[in-house]
Amino acid sequence: MIMVLTLVLGFAGISTTISAASSNIPDYAKWGIIAVKETQTKYNVDILDYKHIGRSSLSANQSREQFKLWVRAKDGKQFAVYVNVDFNPNTQQLKTVQFSESDRH
Repeated sequence: MIMVLTLVLGFAGISTTISAASSNIPDYAKWGIIAVKETQTKYNVDILDYKHIGRSSLSANQSREQFKLWVRAKDGKQFAVYVNVDFNPNTQQLKTVQFSESDRH
């Protein structure tokens, strides 16, 4: 009986730890991963830095996460890429990914 109780409490502790760890992941992380991967694919660059700018609600069925990525091209040129990731906040379905470049920091 003590062994069973120990196992149950151990599993409860593990699930609490997993739950606590997952709650530290920001809401925008999923969209940030998409922004990074899509930028790497489109520009064939190395990502040097990443910044989440913020989320905005465009309509009841569309939200936008905005990111700024500082990148380095294969020729060594560095520049910023602003990425807008539009998605349905209710279904979490990706709608579009848009890019704009800047040579400013």
